[in-house]
Formats: sequence, C-alpha cells, structure tokens
Amino acid sequence: MHGVSTPLESLGFDNSFVRALPADPVPTNERRQVRNAAFSRVTPTPVQAPRLLAAAPEVAGLIGLDPAAFETQAFAEVFAGNRVLPGMEPYAACYGGHQFGNWAGQLGDGRAITLGEVVGRHGRWELQLKGAGPTPYSRSADGRAVLRSSVREFLCSEAMHHLGIPSTRALSLVTTGEAVIRDMFYDGRPRAEPGAVVCRVAPSFVRFGNFELLMARNTHEALRKLADYVIETHQPEFAPLQGAERYLRWFEHVCRITSELVVHWMRVGFVHGVMNTDNMSVLGLTLDYGPYGFLDVFDPDWTPNTTDAQGRRYRYGHQPDVALWNLSCLAHALLPLVGSPTQLEAALQTCADQLPGRMDRMLCDKLGLARADGASLEVARSVLPVMQACELDMTIFFRRLCELPAGETDPDALLAQVAQSVYPPGLSEAQRGQLGAWLRSYALQLREEAVPEDVRRAGMRAVNPRYILRNYMAQLAIDKAEQGDASLIHELHALIRQPYAEQPERAQWFDRRPDWAADRAGCSMLSCSS
Repeated sequence: MHGVSTPLESLGFDNSFVRALPADPVPTNERRQVRNAAFSRVTPTPVQAPRLLAAAPEVAGLIGLDPAAFETQAFAEVFAGNRVLPGMEPYAACYGGHQFGNWAGQLGDGRAITLGEVVGRHGRWELQLKGAGPTPYSRSADGRAVLRSSVREFLCSEAMHHLGIPSTRALSLVTTGEAVIRDMFYDGRPRAEPGAVVCRVAPSFVRFGNFELLMARNTHEALRKLADYVIETHQPEFAPLQGAERYLRWFEHVCRITSELVVHWMRVGFVHGVMNTDNMSVLGLTLDYGPYGFLDVFDPDWTPNTTDAQGRRYRYGHQPDVALWNLSCLAHALLPLVGSPTQLEAALQTCADQLPGRMDRMLCDKLGLARADGASLEVARSVLPVMQACELDMTIFFRRLCELPAGETDPDALLAQVAQSVYPPGLSEAQRGQLGAWLRSYALQLREEAVPEDVRRAGMRAVNPRYILRNYMAQLAIDKAEQGDASLIHELHALIRQPYAEQPERAQWFDRRPDWAADRAGCSMLSCSS
C-alpha cells in the first residue's frame, strides 16, 4: 500500500504481532486466565445498527485510506466490528499491571480488539476497536463502551496529537444502536446508555503490563520474544545490539521517552487520571483515555478520577513521580533479560536526575525565558505557588502572558492583562498583591534577558495552547450526541486540530470553565465507568 489513498476493501494487512508471539491455544472466547500466551484470537461481536458519528481524515491518511470511505455503510460495519476484512487477524492482548500501586495480576484487553496492522508509506499502524464486545479478558464485564466515554476518547486522542503530545490516534467513532448498562457513579443506580465503538490507531498498543505479566508468570522465553519483537519492529535502532546490552539500552530509551511524555502532559495541564502500569505505552504514547482532564483552576493536587479522590495518587503534580515508579516496575519485569539490577537501577536514577531539569526548561519555555537557571529559573519556579494561591486558569494565564506589553512593569496594568484567567469572585487584596508582585518580577526578568519581543511571543505561542479540551466542553458534546446531534463533536474536533491558532470564529472556547460546570457530573471529575 504505497502512494495514493486506497478504498476500504483494498487495505493491506501485515499482522506481525500474532506472527511473532505465542498465541493462546484455547480457541473459545470465554473469561479465564490465559497462560503462556501474548494474545487470544477473538472476533468482534456484531452490533444492531452501526452508524458513523465522526471520523478523522488525517488518521485515514496515515493508514492510506481514502476518506471517501467514511460515506459508505461498509466503513461503519467494519469499524463497529460487524465485518472482518480479508487479511485481518483479530485478537485481544494479554497483559497485567499495577493498579493504584497494587499488583492486579492478569488484566488484558477486556473490551479492545485489534483488527490488524496496516503497513504503508507512513509506517505500521495497528487498528484497534474499543467497545467491540467480550474477550477472554473481560472478567465480569460485557466488553462494550458507552457513547460518553467514546466521545471523550475520540476527541482527546486527536486533541493530544495536535497539541504536539505523543498519543494513540482515533480514526472513527461509531454508534451501535444498542444500549449499554452502566453504573456511572458506582452507587447502585445503573442505567441504560447509548453504546459506541472507537477505532484507535497506533504503531503498537504494547504496555508496561505486557512485560510485567510474563515476568510474574516466569515465562522468560516469551518475555524475550516480546522485547525482541518491540525492538525489531518498532525501535530497530537497538536491534544490532546483542544480549543484555540490547534490553538495557532499550530500557534507557523507554525511560527517556516516558519522561518526555510526562513533561508534555505537565506543559498543557493534562492529568491522565489512571496512570496504572497497564496504561503506560512502551512507545511513549498517551494511552487509554479514561477519567482524564485538563486543569481549569491550577491545582497540583487535582485528580479527574473519582476513584482516586481520596488517595490522589494520580494527581497532576504527582505524575512525574508516578512515571518513575511505573518505570521501576518495567525495570523489574526486564530483570531476567538484563541479568543484574545494578544497570537498570542506574538507568532509573539517570532518568530521575534529569526529569527536574526537563521540567524547569519546559516551564521557562512557557514563560518565554531564554535561560533556565539563576534569576530566570527562580522567577519561573515561583509562579506555580502564585497560580495556586490565586486560583488561576492555567491555559488562559500562560496564553495571556504571551501578549504582555514589552517594558510594562506597573502591577495594576499587568494584572489587567491576565484578569481573564482569574476565577470568580475575583482576587482578594492579598492575592492581588501576590500576583502583581510576581508579574512585576517577571516583567523585569524579561527586560533583563532582552529577547526580541516577536521571538519571545512566537516561542510562547508555540508551547502555550489557546484551546484545550476541557471536560465541560466534551460533556456538552456528549449531551447533544445522546440526543442524536453530533454537531458539537464536529465543532470541537475542528477546534482541537488547531489548538495554538487564534481561531476568532471559535473564540467562545477561550474562556474559563463556567460556574455551572464546577460540580456537574462529567464536567470536572469522572469515574472509570464506561
């Protein structure tokens, strides 16, 4: 598949994962512990009335598919799971993981089914349906997904990519015409909700947990095969290395791309919400959009996950530490391949030592400060407690700083510049004094660095988005979609594809979260129910 886009039926598949790794010998699709296998072959369960709600033409381009296919019923049938195209070899992957810091044993793709891998001029892309029916890993669940979680995953996958953050992508969002029963708040009041299926796209969905489960079960040969598969297929720069050196250098690479990913999250105020090791990609991608959220009011202790509300393990400010903890779990899983923990521990320590510097550089970039040391770094670091104390909107605050007039040092004028980022009922006198003092010190530091104004502003606009997918915005789109109106999904999809652009025709989305959304379900915190 090279050159021009192809129609749906002409997609070519090369299923390297199932070819290279051990398969589940049991053919039946029943819930069970799957031993000595990396995956189970399973076919999606057909739905009653598949209908395409939204699709991403850029993702179609990645796999070489002609977007004209979106207009066909065949497209909805395939990406709802009703049809399996020639060359597809559907399967669900077997993996484990640590959930909220505790080993959970076997987890696996309980409602995700990979259709196959498309290889073309843009690389290798795995197509995976989320919500396509039960698998051997579904435990007591039905393998389905509701519309609300599917809308959120479709939009946020694409939002993250266009923000410049490594992520799985989303090709399509298809409604099923069937109801799914969910207890949204786990309070004993389940209700019927519309069902949907998202087609997720990534070079691979291999997670830390794939390695962890093989290690926990002492299936070391399968562990080696998995590591060799990931290296040779997706990170071939490490393939020429032999023995323990291959796996150690590869682990160092995973440490680096994971820390880079988390710094990106912190840059835009994204909180994953469920940073379990089974939700961590070995390719450094943002993976599994469950209870996620972007910060509205800046609060390092905020988590979007109601399940995490008490412990706040996955709160915004803790994400770098959790990433390191998760990497330590992967290091433990790789121990049989490396042989000694000393070098793995050294790699982890190097990552831990470098991460604060990456965070400092990112923060200085957001502020348009050319240096990340001395007085510049002091000014940069001091903004965070001020933002928290003054309850500022992170996205609006940094974007408004891009427009700070050159040479302005009067605190009142500076405060007026960022007033839009202050949440009602406004600032107290103490807060005005604190924020005004910081703004003046910042303006003086900009004057000291003397970076040309146009250079500073362009650099800041490139790392400070104007638009993010706030939870209340996604919820408004969900509300309409549940009534049969997908127009707001399409509007937000257009918005998030240019998050750094001004987009004056969509300026209403450059605003604080409305007061009514602060405590409404789906508009701030969310549950894992989907």
